[in-house]
Amino acid sequence: MAKKHITFTLNGARTELLVEPRELLIHVLREQLQQTGSHIGCETSHCGACTVDMNGVSVKSCTVLAVQAEGADLLTVEGLAQDGELHPLQEGFMQEHGLQCGFCTPGMLLRAYRLLQENPNPTEEEIRYGMAGNICRCTGYQNIIKAVQYAAAKMQSKTEAA
Repeated sequence: MAKKHITFTLNGARTELLVEPRELLIHVLREQLQQTGSHIGCETSHCGACTVDMNGVSVKSCTVLAVQAEGADLLTVEGLAQDGELHPLQEGFMQEHGLQCGFCTPGMLLRAYRLLQENPNPTEEEIRYGMAGNICRCTGYQNIIKAVQYAAAKMQSKTEAA
Protein backbone atom coordinates (compact mmCIF):
# COMPACT_ATOMS: atom_id res chain seq x y z
CA MET A 1 0.00 0.00 0.00
CA ALA A 2 1.31 3.44 -0.88
CA LYS A 3 1.91 5.83 1.98
CA LYS A 4 -0.18 8.97 2.17
CA HIS A 5 1.19 12.45 2.77
CA ILE A 6 -0.71 14.28 5.51
CA THR A 7 -0.36 17.73 7.04
CA PHE A 8 -1.87 18.95 10.29
CA THR A 9 -1.17 21.23 13.21
CA LEU A 10 0.12 19.46 16.31
CA ASN A 11 0.29 21.48 19.50
CA GLY A 12 0.53 24.66 17.45
CA ALA A 13 3.21 23.46 15.01
CA ARG A 14 2.66 22.52 11.38
CA THR A 15 3.42 18.83 10.93
CA GLU A 16 3.91 16.88 7.70
CA LEU A 17 4.55 13.18 7.39
CA LEU A 18 3.89 10.01 5.46
CA VAL A 19 1.54 7.42 6.93
CA GLU A 20 0.08 4.08 5.95
CA PRO A 21 -3.62 4.52 5.06
CA ARG A 22 -4.60 2.01 7.78
CA GLU A 23 -2.31 3.46 10.47
CA LEU A 24 -3.97 4.67 13.65
CA LEU A 25 -3.43 8.20 14.90
CA ILE A 26 -2.21 6.99 18.32
CA HIS A 27 0.61 5.01 16.67
CA VAL A 28 1.65 7.95 14.49
CA LEU A 29 1.67 10.29 17.49
CA ARG A 30 3.71 7.94 19.65
CA GLU A 31 6.01 6.25 17.14
CA GLN A 32 6.62 8.82 14.41
CA LEU A 33 6.19 12.08 16.31
CA GLN A 34 7.47 10.96 19.74
CA GLN A 35 4.38 12.40 21.45
CA THR A 36 4.25 9.59 23.98
CA GLY A 37 1.98 11.26 26.54
CA SER A 38 -1.16 9.68 25.10
CA HIS A 39 -1.30 6.02 26.03
CA ILE A 40 -2.55 2.91 24.28
CA GLY A 41 -4.95 1.20 26.66
CA CYS A 42 -7.82 -0.87 25.38
CA GLU A 43 -7.56 -0.13 21.62
CA THR A 44 -11.37 -0.19 21.46
CA SER A 45 -12.13 3.41 22.58
CA HIS A 46 -13.49 2.31 25.95
CA CYS A 47 -10.77 3.50 28.34
CA GLY A 48 -9.90 6.96 27.00
CA ALA A 49 -6.15 6.78 27.77
CA CYS A 50 -5.49 7.82 24.15
CA THR A 51 -7.81 10.87 24.16
CA VAL A 52 -6.58 13.88 22.21
CA ASP A 53 -8.32 17.06 21.07
CA MET A 54 -8.95 17.17 17.33
CA ASN A 55 -10.62 20.21 15.78
CA GLY A 56 -12.23 21.10 19.09
CA VAL A 57 -13.56 17.62 19.84
CA SER A 58 -12.26 14.95 22.20
CA VAL A 59 -11.35 11.88 20.15
CA LYS A 60 -9.96 8.53 21.10
CA SER A 61 -6.93 8.31 18.88
CA CYS A 62 -6.83 4.51 19.00
CA THR A 63 -9.86 4.45 16.69
CA VAL A 64 -8.99 7.39 14.41
CA LEU A 65 -6.98 6.77 11.28
CA ALA A 66 -4.02 9.10 10.91
CA VAL A 67 -5.24 10.08 7.42
CA GLN A 68 -8.39 11.45 9.08
CA ALA A 69 -6.18 14.06 10.75
CA GLU A 70 -5.42 15.69 7.38
CA GLY A 71 -5.76 19.44 7.87
CA ALA A 72 -6.75 19.01 11.52
CA ASP A 73 -5.73 20.98 14.57
CA LEU A 74 -4.52 18.45 17.16
CA LEU A 75 -3.72 18.99 20.81
CA THR A 76 -2.02 16.35 22.93
CA VAL A 77 -1.03 16.48 26.58
CA GLU A 78 2.40 17.73 25.49
CA GLY A 79 0.71 20.90 24.22
CA LEU A 80 -1.18 21.85 27.39
CA ALA A 81 1.63 23.64 29.23
CA GLN A 82 2.50 27.02 27.70
CA ASP A 83 5.73 28.97 28.10
CA GLY A 84 6.94 26.60 30.82
CA GLU A 85 3.80 27.11 32.88
CA LEU A 86 1.49 24.23 33.70
CA HIS A 87 -2.06 24.42 32.41
CA PRO A 88 -4.55 24.89 35.29
CA LEU A 89 -5.72 21.30 34.72
CA GLN A 90 -2.21 19.94 35.14
CA GLU A 91 -1.81 22.05 38.25
CA GLY A 92 -5.20 20.86 39.52
CA PHE A 93 -4.32 17.19 39.05
CA MET A 94 -1.13 17.80 41.00
CA GLN A 95 -2.68 19.91 43.79
CA GLU A 96 -5.76 17.72 44.25
CA HIS A 97 -3.95 14.38 43.87
CA GLY A 98 -6.00 13.51 40.79
CA LEU A 99 -3.67 10.74 39.70
CA GLN A 100 -1.95 7.70 41.06
CA CYS A 101 -0.26 5.54 38.44
CA GLY A 102 -0.70 8.23 35.78
CA PHE A 103 -1.63 5.92 32.91
CA CYS A 104 -5.04 7.49 32.33
CA THR A 105 -3.96 11.03 33.20
CA PRO A 106 -3.09 12.34 29.70
CA GLY A 107 -6.48 11.26 28.38
CA MET A 108 -8.22 12.62 31.46
CA LEU A 109 -6.46 15.96 31.05
CA LEU A 110 -7.41 16.28 27.38
CA ARG A 111 -11.02 15.30 27.99
CA ALA A 112 -11.24 17.73 30.92
CA TYR A 113 -9.67 20.42 28.72
CA ARG A 114 -12.42 20.06 26.13
CA LEU A 115 -15.09 19.84 28.82
CA LEU A 116 -13.95 23.17 30.29
CA GLN A 117 -13.84 24.73 26.81
CA GLU A 118 -17.48 23.71 26.32
CA ASN A 119 -18.60 24.47 29.88
CA PRO A 120 -16.24 26.73 31.86
CA ASN A 121 -18.16 26.34 35.13
CA PRO A 122 -19.49 22.76 35.28
CA THR A 123 -21.27 21.25 38.26
CA GLU A 124 -19.91 18.08 39.83
CA GLU A 125 -22.61 16.11 38.00
CA GLU A 126 -21.65 17.71 34.67
CA ILE A 127 -17.99 16.87 35.27
CA ARG A 128 -18.84 13.25 36.10
CA TYR A 129 -20.99 12.97 32.98
CA GLY A 130 -18.44 14.76 30.78
CA MET A 131 -15.59 12.54 31.94
CA ALA A 132 -17.56 9.28 31.82
CA GLY A 133 -15.77 8.05 28.68
CA ASN A 134 -12.41 7.98 30.45
CA ILE A 135 -11.62 5.19 32.88
CA CYS A 136 -9.27 5.33 35.85
CA ARG A 137 -8.43 2.11 37.63
CA CYS A 138 -6.67 3.72 40.60
CA THR A 139 -8.21 6.89 41.99
CA GLY A 140 -11.90 6.32 42.54
CA TYR A 141 -12.50 9.54 40.53
CA GLN A 142 -13.24 11.88 43.45
CA ASN A 143 -9.87 13.63 43.25
CA ILE A 144 -10.14 13.84 39.47
CA ILE A 145 -13.44 15.70 39.94
CA LYS A 146 -11.76 18.00 42.48
CA ALA A 147 -8.89 18.61 40.05
CA VAL A 148 -11.30 19.66 37.29
CA GLN A 149 -13.15 21.93 39.73
CA TYR A 150 -9.82 23.45 40.79
CA ALA A 151 -8.92 24.15 37.15
CA ALA A 152 -12.35 25.57 36.37
CA ALA A 153 -12.11 27.98 39.31
CA LYS A 154 -8.58 29.05 38.39
CA MET A 155 -9.53 29.57 34.74
CA GLN A 156 -12.61 31.57 35.80
CA SER A 157 -10.54 33.83 38.03
CA LYS A 158 -8.06 34.47 35.18
CA THR A 159 -10.96 35.32 32.84
CA GLU A 160 -12.53 37.67 35.39
CA ALA A 161 -9.20 39.39 36.03
CA ALA A 162 -8.64 40.02 32.31
